[in-house]
Amino acid sequence: MSGSESVHKHKAEAPSSLGFAVIVVSTSRFRDLEAKKQVADPSGDLIVKMLQSHGHTVASKRIVSDDSSMIGQTVKEALKSKDVDAIITCGGTGITPTDVTIETVAPLLEKELPGFGEVFRRISYEKVGSAAILTRAIAGVSKEKAIFCIPGSPHAVALAVEKLILPEVGHIIKHARER
Repeated sequence: MSGSESVHKHKAEAPSSLGFAVIVVSTSRFRDLEAKKQVADPSGDLIVKMLQSHGHTVASKRIVSDDSSMIGQTVKEALKSKDVDAIITCGGTGITPTDVTIETVAPLLEKELPGFGEVFRRISYEKVGSAAILTRAIAGVSKEKAIFCIPGSPHAVALAVEKLILPEVGHIIKHARER
């Protein structure tokens, strides 16, 4: 069996409907939520819409602050949930002092998928040019679940979800659960 035949076979055997936790990392949106203000969440809403339009369910969607303990606690809760197969965090992947998503989530990964960030930056480069180097997007697996940390802009969300997450998440889960 050739390499491409093997990939096609694995994808065919992969689960097609998964449960997701969506975690939006945004201090301003979190503060608005706490203040009971109307919260516009275009990136989080886009993730939910894209997942659902491909037959997946969203078991939870949370907005959290750019706070390491809050991000970590929310990811750990999702990792414990029987309804969650994959986690997408959006936001906090840049280089400002408050961007702590990567520092918080990376230690929770049992295995990192470096190709995710590499390919995301390459396809981002086609859209935004050299600014693509500013993202630290990562992915990996933990507790038989996939975790994707992507930037918070709607354009980055659409690109990551459409081009990388949707095509590969079932395949990733299949391998993460192999014994």
